[in-house]
Order: sequence, then structure tokens, then C-alpha cells
Amino acid sequence: MTDTNTSIRGRFDRAGIWLSGLCALHCVATIFIVSGLGVGGQFLLSPDLHRFGLVIALIVAAVAIGWGALKHRQAAPFVIAMTGLTFMGGALAVPHGVQEAVLTIIGVSLVTCGHVLNLRHAH
Repeated sequence: MTDTNTSIRGRFDRAGIWLSGLCALHCVATIFIVSGLGVGGQFLLSPDLHRFGLVIALIVAAVAIGWGALKHRQAAPFVIAMTGLTFMGGALAVPHGVQEAVLTIIGVSLVTCGHVLNLRHAH
């Protein structure tokens, strides 16, 4: 593949890392803001927001991790990221609260690891 393709895939990996970090921050901040201040629950805990986030994560991971797996033929980034996405999907099946946040944070951590490994295998 050309350097341009690698650069685009790298950008998707970096975007995935940033989005995963923002997702984890959202989970932790929501717990503190909603439970501590009692504000923003309707928006911050909205299932639609979480579904939208998962769709974005799936698209970014599919492009970056899938493209990387085809290029470097390493299964680890793909398996780790898909496991993380599974945890994130599982978080949608539990009630809002600590359980959901824990599943989501585990998921985004694994997705981040998948993107980091994908970047490392690209070099």
C-alpha cells in the first residue's frame, strides 16, 4: 500500500484512540455529574447517545483495524478491538449506572489497545 493509504489508516487509528478516550471520560464524568449534581441525566444517559457512539466506534475500528489487518496480517489488533466493541455493545444491554460504565470503559480500553497495536504493526 502507498504511504497515503497508511497515513489515512493511521489517522483513523489515532481518531479511534481519541474517541475511546472521550468515551471513557464521558462515562466517568456522567457518573459524577448526574449522581453528584443531579443534572444532565436525560442527555448524558440517553441510550441514543450510546448507540450513536457505538456506531461511530464500529465504523472507525472497521476501517482502521480492518485495513491494518489486511496490510500487516496480524490478528491481535483485530481480536482485541473486536472484543472491546463487544464489551461496548454489552454495555447497552445493562441498566445505566456503574455496570454500564465498567463494561464501556473495559471496551474502550480494549479498542484503544487494538488501535495502538495496529499503529505499531504498521511500522
